[in-house]
Amino acid sequence: MMRLHALVLMVLLAPAAAHAERRCGWLENPSMAKWSLIDAGGGWTIMDNGSGYKAAEGMDKIPDLTAGEFVYTYASHGYACACMDVDTDGEEGITRIHSVRQLPLSRCRNDAAIRWFLDKDQ
Repeated sequence: MMRLHALVLMVLLAPAAAHAERRCGWLENPSMAKWSLIDAGGGWTIMDNGSGYKAAEGMDKIPDLTAGEFVYTYASHGYACACMDVDTDGEEGITRIHSVRQLPLSRCRNDAAIRWFLDKDQ
């Protein structure tokens, strides 16, 4: 009976995990209550309380980015390079974060598809 319950649980959870997308790029926190991910597919809103966009579920999965390679842009805010397994709304929003792995800055700096991010404020 216990095995049957475990099998049913696995079958129910498998479709949710199958929909997660791996997105890699610049994970940006430019100001309080504002987070986004810039990847080859464009910009993805994770949280933007200023626009009323609801924060993605799983924000607690974002590690302390300052413990790794991190670029400060204002006070404690800035950006890092990361890969995230996420659910999106199919447009420009991330609705759920499953996992986050911070990468060396060189990974994003050397990616021609997102290099423009570094020049956007110049």
